[in-house]
Amino acid sequence: MTAKIDKSYRSEIAGAIHEMMSDAHDAGVVPIATLKSFDDTCLSPVQMLGGDEIRAIREREHVSQPVFAAYLNVSRNLVSDWERGVKRPGGPALRLLSIINRKGLQAVA
Repeated sequence: MTAKIDKSYRSEIAGAIHEMMSDAHDAGVVPIATLKSFDDTCLSPVQMLGGDEIRAIREREHVSQPVFAAYLNVSRNLVSDWERGVKRPGGPALRLLSIINRKGLQAVA
C-alpha cells in the first residue's frame, strides 16, 4: 500500500483540476512547467514556519533532531539550522512540516 501525500487545495474544484492535470502530466500530455503553474494556482500556500515553531512541532512529536531529520529526508544539521533561525525551510520540506504540524508525524511515516 502506498502512502498518499496530503495536499491542501484552495477548493474542491481546484483539487479536481489539479489531479486531472497531474494525471495528464503522468501520461506525457502536459509538460512539467504547466503542471507547476497549476501547483501555484490550485494548492493552498504554505505558511512559513519560524525556528521556535519548528522546534515546538518536533518536541510535540517527542523526537530528537536526528529522528525528525530522517522523517523529512534532510540532515540533522539542517533541522538545527532551522530551529536556530540560521536557515528557513522551503519547497517539499516546508510542505512536510506543514502536514506534520496539522496531522502529526504519523502522516508522513
